[in-house]
Amino acid sequence: MKKSSFVALMMGTVSGVLFALGMCMALLPEWDAFTEGVVFGGIGIVLGIITALVWCKMEKKTLPKCNAKNVFRILYAVIACLVLGVGMCLCLVWEQIVWGTLVGLLGMMMLIALIPMVKGIK
Repeated sequence: MKKSSFVALMMGTVSGVLFALGMCMALLPEWDAFTEGVVFGGIGIVLGIITALVWCKMEKKTLPKCNAKNVFRILYAVIACLVLGVGMCLCLVWEQIVWGTLVGLLGMMMLIALIPMVKGIK
């Protein structure tokens, strides 16, 4: 494993955990930690951006261009994540196991479809 990949893996893991913990703190009323959750989530987002910048610097690569194709990919990825999250909520919160499983599988298939969208098919 290259040094840049290891650094990106560690920093990405920490930023993801901070973001997820922050969202749990902010969105679960039982925890009563909305303000702290927003702070943790914000720190996770900032650390994620720093991770991308550090990885690009270590790999001597430029940041991706902001064109219509990349904006569409990002929008599609966000929608796919939301569909997967709705499926999880249907199962775990509203106890609609069958519908939640179907919607969750749809979200997973949408996320898997990102691979050929980004890498292409050869």
